[in-house]
Amino acid sequence: MAQGKRRASQNELAAALTRGPVEVLDFFLPLWAGSALGASAAGVGALTALETLVSFAVRPLAGALADRFDRGRLAAIGAVLYGLSFAGYAVTPGLGPAFAAAVLGGAGGAIFWVALRARVGEGLDGDKAAFSKLFSAEGGGTWIAFVAAMTLVPRIDYRGVFWLGAAACAVAAVVMLAPTGPAAPRTTAGQGTTAGQGFGQLGRRLRPMLLLVVITALAEAGVALLLLMHLQRGHHLQLGEIAGVFLPGFIVYTTLPEYLHKVTGRLGRTTVLSLAMGCSAVFAAGLSFAPNPLVLTGMWVLSAAAFAAAIPVEQEIVAEAAGVSLGRAMGIYESATLLGATIGAFTAGLLYGTGSGWRAACLGAAVILLAGAALVRPVLRAVTAREKAPEPQ
Repeated sequence: MAQGKRRASQNELAAALTRGPVEVLDFFLPLWAGSALGASAAGVGALTALETLVSFAVRPLAGALADRFDRGRLAAIGAVLYGLSFAGYAVTPGLGPAFAAAVLGGAGGAIFWVALRARVGEGLDGDKAAFSKLFSAEGGGTWIAFVAAMTLVPRIDYRGVFWLGAAACAVAAVVMLAPTGPAAPRTTAGQGTTAGQGFGQLGRRLRPMLLLVVITALAEAGVALLLLMHLQRGHHLQLGEIAGVFLPGFIVYTTLPEYLHKVTGRLGRTTVLSLAMGCSAVFAAGLSFAPNPLVLTGMWVLSAAAFAAAIPVEQEIVAEAAGVSLGRAMGIYESATLLGATIGAFTAGLLYGTGSGWRAACLGAAVILLAGAALVRPVLRAVTAREKAPEPQ
């Protein structure tokens, strides 16, 4: 038991140390590339798209590696690559070398998060709240990193913030390498033939659930980008003021998941997922009618609470359906998340540029989330049936 708690604490600390700088980088990179490197809008888009593409391509390989090698060491390798990416951004003299940093960041992110989530899944039999706690740790790392970055960037510039990100990733690598003893073996009772599944078998088993994962990621990324652009362009807020709107939502991400997991235990996953996606739809629609940044802040907090309820539940369902093939399952899950986030951000950007894009994009996200809420019950029923049914030989 003590060993399991040490492993969980290790996982959560590494997640907090890494997630915060990565989220800060995603926020700062377009601003820095345009101002410091003189990159065009197309150049900034290519830079961010390259990291996404590499991360998407490497995730299946990361999943296979996470089922073959020690997941803690593999996560440490991912953290090192993340750190090298930050260092690359900090020293690059121009846009060309920044593309190499983007490749390192994409590969590092795929390896780190797939290996870490698979490692967290190892302890799910002993702690059903493992993914909720991980989600809280990631959220805590995010808002702490944002506060630090916003405070320090006027003094040490963007490059100084990137160096701090590299240092945090180095510490995360050390944390993941600290010995905690062997992991407890996962049980697969009641999961049919879920042990030792390949990508094809897992993909078929998880296909219904992955649809919900894509919808959730699409809506979360799309709504967040819409809010960011609307605060900057519609309300003409400065960087610090925009961060002030987002910060309460990050704090909700940090504090609520563990409490919401207890609610899930009482109400059931189907009810919580349906309610979370339905409420997210209401909040997304409400954003389009919010008259000022104060109301937008409140709506974003409510949206963050709904996503904080839904995402850990989705991760738990995927991990339980994986049996011992946690690495491959988390590789597939991460790929679905990245696909949804990419579609959501791209579509939100396109819609916002149209005449009534802000309102249309918010209402579009609401419709998608309502469709997801309606699909929750049949999707969970299908996943459960696939777990119980024997796989065809």
